[in-house]
Amino acid sequence: MRKRMGIHRAIGFALAAIATSLSMAQPESTPVGVDVVRKEPMSQTVPVLGRLVATQSGVVAARTAGPVAELRVRVGDNVESGDVLAVLDQSRLKTVRNQRQREIEEQQALKATAEARERLARQELRRLEQLRGSAAFAESLYDTRVQELAVARSSLLEADARIASGQERLELAQIELRDSVVKAPFPGVVTLRQTSAGAWLRIGDPVVTLVNDRSLEIEADIPATLVESLNPGVSVGLRVEGLADHQASVRAVVPDENPASRTRPVRFTSDLTTTELRLASNQSVTLDIPAGSESDVVSVHKDAVLRKAAGAIVYVVEDGVANPRPVTLGRAVGQRFQVMDGLKPGEKVVIRGNERLRPGQAVAPFADPPSESAGQG
Repeated sequence: MRKRMGIHRAIGFALAAIATSLSMAQPESTPVGVDVVRKEPMSQTVPVLGRLVATQSGVVAARTAGPVAELRVRVGDNVESGDVLAVLDQSRLKTVRNQRQREIEEQQALKATAEARERLARQELRRLEQLRGSAAFAESLYDTRVQELAVARSSLLEADARIASGQERLELAQIELRDSVVKAPFPGVVTLRQTSAGAWLRIGDPVVTLVNDRSLEIEADIPATLVESLNPGVSVGLRVEGLADHQASVRAVVPDENPASRTRPVRFTSDLTTTELRLASNQSVTLDIPAGSESDVVSVHKDAVLRKAAGAIVYVVEDGVANPRPVTLGRAVGQRFQVMDGLKPGEKVVIRGNERLRPGQAVAPFADPPSESAGQG
């Protein structure tokens, strides 16, 4: 009996060992991210070189004459709208302003005198009118008082006119004083200093050149054969060094064709201020201009493509196993490549973890963020 129990125990240990070895022999599935091969519409495009242009740029000029007392900015400084760029000497302008203020005070004093004369003339005339019909009334004296009242009222009106004229001269003096402080009319970067402290400036003389690098448009000379499809609001692909797969919208097509190159300037807008790139006026960009009608193409995510010596391959997942497959690729389409041969719509390809896969390796796909659609390319 004991012998039989020992045999059963030995058989149990053997079966357990076999099961353990079998479980160890089965390969573990590698977690990978996958994406689906798609068939979607795409329009053919032609790359056209464009450039960034500032919507606000130019020379900030002096608005009054005088010597420069301070120049507060240097080339490369960032300024906000209203920041002080330069200050002209204000001693003469302050003296003129004070003089205009005193002139007004003098005219106000003269007006007070004219008002007093007008009141006195009116009282004298009223007194004579009360004597009308009596022996003390003199017609000639009454006429004289009427004339004196008219002169007093005229002097009062003249005083008012002189005060108004003096206030206008004072306002002009204050404007001259304010204009002696040269301020930035818009935010931007100082690209050139065109004067220095101590220099005499006339009205209109340049102080600095300012470029608004926060408000940029794109200008490109588009072949006339491609302009017809570029209506305002049409979206095109935009590529800037350091920033790929961006979009720009047509703002305006300038009706001025270059007879030599047969191109027309087109202005595009794009929200580039949200990027961390240090963009500059006249920086080159590439625009993908539509060049044909829209057609359906097969596309695969860029991250699925592995470059090998023999060509491009992707790992296709079938029945839980990933196998490499050579593919022929076309144009880049946003975050995807156009597939000319090797894949069919609906097939699943590995886009995360494919660098370490081996042919025939078991995989466990996990959810991956959806890739961008083809759109234009």
